[in-house]
Amino acid sequence: MFGHLLILFVTVPFVELYILMEMSRQLGLLPTLGIVVITGIAGAALAKHQGLGVLRRIQSEMSFGQMPGDALFDGMLVLIGAILLLTPGILTDLTGFSLLIPGTRLVFKKYLKNWAGKKIRSGQIVYTQPGQYV
Repeated sequence: MFGHLLILFVTVPFVELYILMEMSRQLGLLPTLGIVVITGIAGAALAKHQGLGVLRRIQSEMSFGQMPGDALFDGMLVLIGAILLLTPGILTDLTGFSLLIPGTRLVFKKYLKNWAGKKIRSGQIVYTQPGQYV
């Protein structure tokens, strides 16, 4: 797992830097910076809107005595999307926007739920007490 994270945190910044340099070469410095700033602002607004919607869903489900499983997955993906949008870069922005748009978020949520289910069934995530996992 550490190796995957190391590759991710080393490779992604270099790819992002390369893309931004190429965009700057093609479009110019100011338009490239403008795109980065505009996607950051638009992403923050979309993240706030989607995050509040998910929060309302969680509160609504809990008020009816239901466990907000899907809404919690949505909330986690919205949070990750918001973090990616605040990170300067084109790939992170595209990934962040895809996590904030409900239709595309559904694909990520399905994958995440399958992954979590496999981890639980294999015993890699063990429930011990409320709020504690091994």
